[in-house]
Amino acid sequence: MPRFAWTGAAIFDGERRIEDHALLIEDGFVEALCPVGALPSSIETRDLGGGLLTPGFIDIQVNGGGGVLLNDTPTVEGIRAICDAHARFGSTALLPTVITDRPDVTFAAIEAVAQAIEERVPGCLGIHCEGPFLSVARKGAHDPALIRAMTPEDLAALTATTVRPLLLTVAAETVAPWQITALAKASIHVSIGHSDADFDTANAAFAAGATCVTHLFNAMSQLGHRTPGLVGAALDCADVWCGFIPDGHHVHPAALRSALRAKRGTRRMIAISDAMPTVGSDEDVFVLSGRRATRRDGRLTLDDGTLAGSDLSMIGAVRYLVGALDVPLHEALQMASLHPAEFLGLAPLYGRLLPGSRADVVWIDEALDIQGVWIGGEPAGGF
Repeated sequence: MPRFAWTGAAIFDGERRIEDHALLIEDGFVEALCPVGALPSSIETRDLGGGLLTPGFIDIQVNGGGGVLLNDTPTVEGIRAICDAHARFGSTALLPTVITDRPDVTFAAIEAVAQAIEERVPGCLGIHCEGPFLSVARKGAHDPALIRAMTPEDLAALTATTVRPLLLTVAAETVAPWQITALAKASIHVSIGHSDADFDTANAAFAAGATCVTHLFNAMSQLGHRTPGLVGAALDCADVWCGFIPDGHHVHPAALRSALRAKRGTRRMIAISDAMPTVGSDEDVFVLSGRRATRRDGRLTLDDGTLAGSDLSMIGAVRYLVGALDVPLHEALQMASLHPAEFLGLAPLYGRLLPGSRADVVWIDEALDIQGVWIGGEPAGGF
């Protein structure tokens, strides 16, 4: 890849906005940020003529996209289609997510992600296994017939996998603290979700090595003034990361504003899409674990009204945070890029635009419309 520099756009490096600077790219990485006037004349420049360059978005929960559901198509081709669909919306790295299913489906998805990483499928970062070790009481759209306890064989198989990052969502009341510790020691990121755990059980899971909660407020024990539940534990524990779905359907804006205020000082909020196959597709109906799910007015539900993931993209999440919740743009961008990178232990390689960072870049205009996407310095998303 030739050495070149983007000029003419402001740069958000993950922490601060920088004006009148060029972003130098070489071999798929950021070489430097330098004043435009200091650019050597020998460097090829690409004038963008305005807008903002920001680190590419990192989505840690992506069930599908482009008409593809990972559970139904646990192949390299399926993963490539999902990554391509989300790249056009600014996701330059994501965790394809396999929800509760049979063990053969779960491990086929893990193997497919391993192969996709080996083949360098753009955007495929790792995998998120959401289930099957969940609580039937908080099943959400997961098939209760497939939810089960974690066996010693499950633990051995998961810790033996080679895909990292691997994010695993479990219920705190069904997976023992010693199992969580063993998973964490194997460099598996453990998140608590689809859980009816009480406050003390949730805190025991965090003490054992769980570091995140999956889609805060949804499919978990709620915050009560005498029974704080998993929501209360997540907001009370400063070190715990909170994934959340900012789409206007999953969580009331007032609840999200309260959570953002509670965690702002520790910067532990991660915007996720929880996207389904409808993102990047014209199809309004798909099948989820044998049940029909329908998109209507941007909301995905099963026939019984249960929310079934989301129709959200990451740029849509940023727009909602800024437009509906009055979150400053820099904080919204951090929740979509820097925070997930830090959670996964991948910053500043991901989530920043600093010397040595990957050239995973999104170019947005003042209306927060995407004008360009690059993964490793190469155009992506059809731009």
